[in-house]
Amino acid sequence: MTRRNLTGKVVLITGAAGGLGAALCQRFAAAGARIAAMDLDAAKLDTLTTSLRAKGAEALALTGDITDPTACESAIAATLAHFGALDGLINNAGISHRSLLADTDSDVIARVMAVNFFGAANLTQAALAQIVARQGFIVTISSVAGFSPLIGRTGYAASKHALHGFFDSLRSEVEGAGVGVTLVCPSFIRTGIGTAATDGSGAPVSSPRITSGVESSPEEIAAQIFDAVAAGRRLLLPDTTARKAWWLSRLAPGLYARIMKQRMGREFSGLL
Repeated sequence: MTRRNLTGKVVLITGAAGGLGAALCQRFAAAGARIAAMDLDAAKLDTLTTSLRAKGAEALALTGDITDPTACESAIAATLAHFGALDGLINNAGISHRSLLADTDSDVIARVMAVNFFGAANLTQAALAQIVARQGFIVTISSVAGFSPLIGRTGYAASKHALHGFFDSLRSEVEGAGVGVTLVCPSFIRTGIGTAATDGSGAPVSSPRITSGVESSPEEIAAQIFDAVAAGRRLLLPDTTARKAWWLSRLAPGLYARIMKQRMGREFSGLL
């Protein structure tokens, strides 16, 4: 299969101001892509785009809320006005909660779904015609929680599972037009999503996140995502924990659930 050449391509990346989003901007820019960086944090976006331009990249800062369909349409319009094209979309923005369902307000689950699922759906729908016209690509950052259960993250897991149904189905609609659709399912990355998670009331979570396996750096995952896009891969399991979880949850789901609860359930000891 011919590798996709990303030099000169225009790529819109959400959640771009920090963590994996910033690493993705840097990796794609290093390959010669032109970057439209979207986030709610205008100050951090300015720092990011200044850094990209200092390295010779073309970069546009887009401050906007992906949960607002109008803001998504405006972001696409601004990208086209600035660059004249849009070749790729990376749906990276996301939030999380860490709380048992019995202790979780319905508003918390609704907010997680609004950002993680509807945000990605909104921006993809706004961008789709341009990406199809350019035979481009769409990448969506899911999680191990997108294909298997994860204790204390019912809303988060639901949002990630929904992404698989949406983007696997979208692929069947657009792959014949030359559009690539890639789902990325990492386990744990050293980003701010863990510390930015909320508890069941929507307040910042106070307990430390418990992880399983080795946490990957954002740069490591960004490099693998770049290679997956270039190779036209449908699914990327970028670390050992993700690959083990994929196969174990399919071949022995009961065993997977027991191991997962033993390792991750420590966050909720005394509550179960």
